[in-house]
Amino acid sequence: MSNDNTEDTAALCADYQMDTYVRTATIVKGRGSRVFAPNGNQFLDFTSGISVVALGHAHPAVVEAIKSQAETLVHASNLFYTPQVGLLARKLSKAGLGGKCFLCNSGAEANEAMIKLARLWGSQNGGRYEIVCMRGSFHGRTLATLSATGQSKVQKGFDPLMPGFAFADFNDLESVKAAVTEKTVAVLFECVQGEGGVVPATEEFVQGVRALCDEKGLLMLCDEIQCGMGRTGRMWAFEHYGVAPDAFTSAKALGGGLPLGALIASPALSGVFTPGSHGTTFGGNPVACAASLAVFKVFEEEKVVEHAAAAGELFRKGLEAFVEKYDQLLEVRGKGLLLGLVLKEPRAGELIDELRNGGLLACKAGDSVVRFLPPLNVSDDDLEEGLEMVGDALDILFGGDAE
Repeated sequence: MSNDNTEDTAALCADYQMDTYVRTATIVKGRGSRVFAPNGNQFLDFTSGISVVALGHAHPAVVEAIKSQAETLVHASNLFYTPQVGLLARKLSKAGLGGKCFLCNSGAEANEAMIKLARLWGSQNGGRYEIVCMRGSFHGRTLATLSATGQSKVQKGFDPLMPGFAFADFNDLESVKAAVTEKTVAVLFECVQGEGGVVPATEEFVQGVRALCDEKGLLMLCDEIQCGMGRTGRMWAFEHYGVAPDAFTSAKALGGGLPLGALIASPALSGVFTPGSHGTTFGGNPVACAASLAVFKVFEEEKVVEHAAAAGELFRKGLEAFVEKYDQLLEVRGKGLLLGLVLKEPRAGELIDELRNGGLLACKAGDSVVRFLPPLNVSDDDLEEGLEMVGDALDILFGGDAE
C-alpha cells in the first residue's frame, strides 16, 4: 500500500505543526478495526481515534451518508433550517432527556455550552454561578473547560484560570457536600473518568449527587464525551446508575469520525438559551449530522450497544486473567469497551510501545493505566487477537516475573 503523498508525513508534521502531541506512527488508511501504515503494515486499532470511530474505520453506512450529503449541501449556517439538524436533534432528544439540544463541533465546545447554560440558569435563579467539579476529571482544553478540569498537569502555565469552579473528590459524596456553598449552581462529573485513569463512578456516588442536587436546587451535569454513545454498554453511561442528569454532553463517537458535539438538556432547561445568548458557525454542519444519523441507524439495526456490553465482558475477563498472572498488574477498571489495565508502577508508556511493536494500538490514561477503546462493533475474533497481543507484550516486559 502506497501513500498518496510521497513526502515524509512525520517530517512534515514535525517541521510545520506545533509540537502539542507525541505521535508514534503514520496512518494512511483504516478499515474496520484495523489501520494501515504507508508501507502496508497493519495495526489492530484499540484506540478508535480516542473513542471517536465507534463503528470502526470507513464503515460503509457512514461513508455513504457523508458522500451523499457532501454532494447535496455541505454548509448553510445556523441562520437557516436544514433537515439533518432537525432529524439529529429529535434523535438526541428521544435518546436522551426529552428536551432540546445545542449542536456544536467538539467535546470542549459542548462542555463550554453546558457551563454557560448552568451559569445563565444560575443568574436567573439567585445569581449562582459556581460549579463543583471532580479531581481527576477532564473536560477539555479551552480556558473554561481547562478550569473545570481537575488535573493540575494540564492547567500548568495557563494561569489565571477562569474563576467559578470548586473541586471535590470523585466518588466521595461528603467531599461534594463540603464543596457546595451559596454560590453553587451545579455539580459536574463524568460517570467514568477516561483521561483521569478509567475510573467508574460508584452507584452510591451518582445517586447521592442526584439527591443532593434535588435537595439544594442544583443542576446535575454529566460529561458523556468519552463514556457516552454506547461506549460503556449503555447508550449513556449515566443509565447504569438509575438516575438522569439535568443536562449532559456528547461528542467523539457522535459524529462517526467527523467533528460534532452536542449539549442535551432536560425540558426544564431547554428554554434557557435564547437567540443571541449562544452560537456557533459550524455546529450542526449537515455533513456531520448526516454521519451521526447513520451511526444511530447502525446502532439500532445491529444492536451495537448490546454488543459492546457483551464484548466488554469478554475483553475484561481476558485482561483480568493477565492481572492474575502478573504481579506488576493491579486491576482492570472501566465499563463496557472503555477499559483500563492498571499497572503498579508508571510503565504504561513502555507497555503501549510493546503493544504497538506487536501490532496493537492502545493509549494512556495516566502514567500507570493503559486504556483500551476498541470499536463498539468489534468482532470476538479481533478481541481474542488483541488479547494475544497484550499477552505477548506483557511477556516481553514481565515474562520472567510472572507469578
